[in-house]
Amino acid sequence: MSAIPSPVRASGWPLASLSLAMLLSSLGTSIANVGLPSLAVAFAAPVGAVQWVVIAYLLAMTTLIVSIGRLGDLVGRRRLMLAGIALYLAASVACGMAPALWLLIVARAVQGLGAAAMMALAMALVGETIPKERTGAAMGLLGTMSAIGTALGPSIGGILIAAFGWPAIFLGPVPVGLAALGLAWRALPVDRIAPERPAFDRPGTLVLAATLAAYALAMTVGHGSFGPSNMALLAAAAAGAAIFVAVERRSPAPLVRLAGLGEPPLGPALLAGGLVATVMMTTLVVGPFYLVAGLGLDAAQAGLVMSAGPVVSALSGVPAGRLADRIGTRRAALAGLAGIAAGAFGLALLPSGWGIPAYIVPLLVMTPGYALFQAANNAAAMADVPADRRGTVSGLLNLSRNLGLITGASLMGAVFSLAAGGADAGAAARGMHATFAVAGLMAIAAAAAIAGNGGFPRFHRRF
Repeated sequence: MSAIPSPVRASGWPLASLSLAMLLSSLGTSIANVGLPSLAVAFAAPVGAVQWVVIAYLLAMTTLIVSIGRLGDLVGRRRLMLAGIALYLAASVACGMAPALWLLIVARAVQGLGAAAMMALAMALVGETIPKERTGAAMGLLGTMSAIGTALGPSIGGILIAAFGWPAIFLGPVPVGLAALGLAWRALPVDRIAPERPAFDRPGTLVLAATLAAYALAMTVGHGSFGPSNMALLAAAAAGAAIFVAVERRSPAPLVRLAGLGEPPLGPALLAGGLVATVMMTTLVVGPFYLVAGLGLDAAQAGLVMSAGPVVSALSGVPAGRLADRIGTRRAALAGLAGIAAGAFGLALLPSGWGIPAYIVPLLVMTPGYALFQAANNAAAMADVPADRRGTVSGLLNLSRNLGLITGASLMGAVFSLAAGGADAGAAARGMHATFAVAGLMAIAAAAAIAGNGGFPRFHRRF
């Protein structure tokens, strides 16, 4: 197979294909949530059962994203990206045609596997398709597409269900996937694989997947109410983490080189990324309760207020990336974290009597800060990664984000419930103020992780 002509590679088509892949994977995360009531009726199943349509996707994506990234390093990132998009499309059709709930859940898990490939490899392929001086802008665009997909999922899903029924939420995005597949086939550079490459770390992959699955289940089952099953899953995750470290230390070709995890820029980037994802999940977990119970809005009004954050995030992603390219990743990341902390403390301190403006104004400070941090953090972590480890590092960055979101949904929901101590408007305000105070402290901890390591020095070659 001949190489892709340089004019095509130099154009925006490669980035367009990666952007569509990122849009597709994030759309799959959020579009199914709005369909859960319809699925419960269609399959005559309880809510707890149909929720596995969402959980299966998230589990597959979270548990396999690092392994998929590493596999891309070994067998070719373009090849695996094409396979991931094709798998996602086939699973989408299977979801829309599923005659039973268990088949739908299985198809959603397969769809999550395709999404893991798209998410892990999109950032890794930026290094092969975009000039280094434009990396921040490219990361900002990928972040924008992720925000757009997540924000549009519920509204698009609602429209599709109302017009065509529940299968449409899975079949509707197929044309976007076909466009992504065609662009990726045409525009992404041909893989260049070394004739001698290390073996894939199967033991490490299995142990890591089981460990992440146990942790994700511990954070999601029970809806924030920690019982014996949650504690058992957390204990299993802790044991799995210890086993994974032992396996990786003995592996001749480890899935994750442990020595690189604590070193800048990767170690601070992973820690800060997980903390920031936890903070941003607070707006999705606490926001609806406060707006409805604390301010007396109905569901439609609350949704409209909450949409301000994703809209601003989508609009600010590319400018934030360009700013990171201009002023440097360290300063951009710290500036973004300052915005996140300021917004969180604003939500914690502004009087509830100020109404909706006291919620929206801090949100409009927080979300551009998040866009700036994401672009700078991802660009810094990927800047000097050796070509044969880009997929792995991209997978780790996405994993830290996913784990932060999962942890935030459980942890910050528990903080809100504990601080509120009731269901009236005053209780909702107390819960929100306490939760966002904790979120602000997490943003400060993320800034300390980056600043305390001297910023983002060059990537350590031992990883």
